[in-house]
Amino acid sequence: MNTNKIFAGIPEEYATSSKSEIVLLSVPYDGTSTWQKGADKGFEAFLEASENMELYDIETDSEVYKQGIYMPEPVTENSSPEAMVEAVHQTVKKYINRNKFVTIFGGEHSVSIGTIRAFNECFKNLTVLHLDAHADLRKEYEGSTCNHACAVYEANQNTNLIQVGIRSMDVSEKTVMNTDKVYFAHELIYDEYWMDNAIDQMTDNVFITFDLDVLDPSIMPSTGTPEPNGLLWNETVEFLKKVFQKKNVVGFDMVELCPNPTNKAPDFLAAKLYYKLLSYKFNNEDGNENFNDGFEEHIDSPFNKLSKFRDTDK
Repeated sequence: MNTNKIFAGIPEEYATSSKSEIVLLSVPYDGTSTWQKGADKGFEAFLEASENMELYDIETDSEVYKQGIYMPEPVTENSSPEAMVEAVHQTVKKYINRNKFVTIFGGEHSVSIGTIRAFNECFKNLTVLHLDAHADLRKEYEGSTCNHACAVYEANQNTNLIQVGIRSMDVSEKTVMNTDKVYFAHELIYDEYWMDNAIDQMTDNVFITFDLDVLDPSIMPSTGTPEPNGLLWNETVEFLKKVFQKKNVVGFDMVELCPNPTNKAPDFLAAKLYYKLLSYKFNNEDGNENFNDGFEEHIDSPFNKLSKFRDTDK
């Protein structure tokens, strides 16, 4: 029995495994963060904030929760970073294989190693769109290849990695970084074409890993490692909307919410952003401008057809 609350307090009929298009998997892991602890509490704060969110999205004229949002038991493996990554990998792969639109909420960014590994095994020619203040390209850190500082090293080796918002890194990461596909924060203000250029570099299938510290601390102070000069709300959703419109986003994760009990606004921002991304996904799925046309049945959705494999294990 799932002991979690239901996302956003949606009716239970939209939160069952069998009737939900969307899976929301939590990984409350904070084992390798190196400054402010608390990302393991992020999902709880995110869920609480979501209960105070209106479920009608004005921009897309939709109520995406009606696609169904199922929350399975969280991944709680924490015996080692490596064990956590493997548990995430196997769990995410299981739900992808059931033709769900899988979303993951951390925890710190090391959870994305297992998440990306699963998506890369299931989708051909995968692009990983990495939005983050930090490059996260170290091969290992503090004795582990599964540290938060290594979150996209494997993706850089095995997928088409595109990085946006980077403004903090170690000099050693320059040796592996593909700078042609990195959109540094300090350059974005001078480049009016960066969104289109980044999208042009993407393959058809895109997985988004969204570290909340990519956002400016003025709107997202609740992260373990806040960095100035981050993205703001409008440019963030404008870019992501374009990605969802032009590419097949196969899933996404959201990490590094480190809640502050005296400031709930960042928790609400995370919930709103999560819901906004779902609204973009299902508003564009069938190429229809009107969300309500053709979204009651998704048996033969384009997302389902792109899985590399099928599994009858339901």
